[in-house]
Amino acid sequence: MTTNSLITKIFRPNVTPNFWQQTSWAILRAVVGIMMIHNGLDKLANIESFAQAYVAYMGLPFPIFLSYVAAFTELIGAPLLIIGLLVRPAAFGLFATMCVAMYHHILVAGLSIPYLELSAIYAACFLFFTINGAGLFSSDALITNWLDKTAFSTQAKRIMLLEKSYSSAKADKIVSK
Repeated sequence: MTTNSLITKIFRPNVTPNFWQQTSWAILRAVVGIMMIHNGLDKLANIESFAQAYVAYMGLPFPIFLSYVAAFTELIGAPLLIIGLLVRPAAFGLFATMCVAMYHHILVAGLSIPYLELSAIYAACFLFFTINGAGLFSSDALITNWLDKTAFSTQAKRIMLLEKSYSSAKADKIVSK
């Protein structure tokens, strides 16, 4: 396996040439990423308190260090998710952080749905992006297309490049009239 094909596999998103599906993936990436940046900033605002209340409570070693790891995973992974760059590794890191958060919630409140709700929703979103990648409207897709010109179908390339997609939709409306 060549280095180029390995890099292409890492960046290549799971693509379905459907404009609305790809648009919804991009919106979901942006919304979840923005919310996660807020969570990372909250952790850094009082790292000692977070370390004591969450990490040390679970009995994990090096609570301050692990608190910084969680905060910076959120502060670095979330912007990567928003712009669609290295989405799979970023989403995996965020997914792992949310799994630890869910474990903490279970320790504190048992299987209380209201307490688990937010971290479970985040975890599901990050698992989705870990498996599927960023979608066509992402930096990963642009890099994949640059590395391997045959990675996407013609229809996927049209959707990825919005002006061609818009032009073809406009032409279809004119033809149908």
